[in-house]
Amino acid sequence: MLLQVNMAFELKQQLKLFQQLVMTPQLQQAIKLLQLSRLELTDLIRQEIDENPVLDEKMESEESEPVSEKDEPVTVADTNVEIPEMKNEFDWKDFVDSSIRPSTGTYTGGGEDKEQYDSIITREDTFSDHLLWQLRLQDLNDKEMEIGENIIGNLNPDGYLKASVEEVAAATGAECELVEKIRDRIKSFDPVGVASLDLQECLLVQAELLTGNNTLIKQILTEHLKNLERKKYQIIAKSLQVSLKEVVTACGVIADMDPRPGKAYNDNDTQYITPDIYVYKVKDEYAVVLNEDGQPKLKINSFYKRMLSNNNVNSDKAKEYIQEKIRSAVWLVKSVYHRQSTIVNVMKSIIKFQRDFFDYGPAHLKPLVLRDVAEDIEMHESNISRVTTNKYVYTPQGIYELKYFFNSGLSTDSGESIASESVKNRMKELIESENSKKPYSDQEIADVFKQQGISIARRTVTKYREMLGILSSSRRRTHI
Repeated sequence: MLLQVNMAFELKQQLKLFQQLVMTPQLQQAIKLLQLSRLELTDLIRQEIDENPVLDEKMESEESEPVSEKDEPVTVADTNVEIPEMKNEFDWKDFVDSSIRPSTGTYTGGGEDKEQYDSIITREDTFSDHLLWQLRLQDLNDKEMEIGENIIGNLNPDGYLKASVEEVAAATGAECELVEKIRDRIKSFDPVGVASLDLQECLLVQAELLTGNNTLIKQILTEHLKNLERKKYQIIAKSLQVSLKEVVTACGVIADMDPRPGKAYNDNDTQYITPDIYVYKVKDEYAVVLNEDGQPKLKINSFYKRMLSNNNVNSDKAKEYIQEKIRSAVWLVKSVYHRQSTIVNVMKSIIKFQRDFFDYGPAHLKPLVLRDVAEDIEMHESNISRVTTNKYVYTPQGIYELKYFFNSGLSTDSGESIASESVKNRMKELIESENSKKPYSDQEIADVFKQQGISIARRTVTKYREMLGILSSSRRRTHI
């Protein structure tokens, strides 16, 4: 028996209410500004000033003038924000009349003046320039010069040849023997050891230039490089049948060699950190001051304001264009102000949680997470994360990144928590004060912390030590 089932489809309209977060362009702009550093914000503001004719930079030399009755503020539609009163007008007529026009004979960017200007421009020689200059001083034919230039062009920042001899030979169409001959000559350039293939070869080249008897040094580099790295001097002495004192002396000479000959020429200029915030102690309280040096102060050009308020715009498109630019300018001003107030509030909250740090130093840093500050100032954690990214604060204890104040905690015997950064700081001080002939092992460091009431595993000690860039106990040990 077959059953027939009739299914009917029907179209219906239903009304539903629901909430949805819409990321408007203005909201996206405000969020974007939060994560920018001070220099990035300055660049963005200057770009907006260049692109938006309504935005002007208010100079500090400008004097405030009485506001005329005709210069009324204009409210921009759909923003619910009244444009701040502009007390200084921009007179386009006076600007055009006072524009400087070049007279006859004025420098125009060409001719002899440009050549004279170019002659005083200079730049610092690069690592490659330094080596190529030495290469050109050699008595080489065209093919040998080509090989030398290829070798120098294939050096990494540390000065090692990143291409094989065979690859250089294939690229220049030369024999491997000729490539090795040119490479041997380059290895004697300043800095000595450049163009080596590995660390052992680099150090051996430098050992060749030592005065006196360097046989032991060459033997150590050739046969016991791994033991040298691990400071197993007794094994080296026993294997080479020499005294421990001789090995220690030879290893001291090796330690003075340069394992990365190109590093000194490739170091970038020192990057100085300019704090975004300053925290000063005034009596018993801390004051938070934003660093606004070099940041343009924005104002809205009163010329366009008067055009709208006096209905001097004949074209609807022109009026719409001006309104849109004013609306964009107002939102930028609001976003910058919101960013500044948020940074100040976050910094004040950090001071509240980390008061002991500001009073006594890093050893008194407490565990802190983004949620703590977010709940304190009633903002979302993601905004706190954006605010603390790439921003630095000047404190009585030094300059720190804002993210430095957020770290996990370790439990103590008293039931309290201690910040991981505080533990790292104590570990660094402990290692710096240790006996270099008998340094602390990771387990011994963990035992010291346990005696101080801090429970920490040996593997955690190892992790923190590596994060601090501190060598293991075997590599820290000295025999002198």
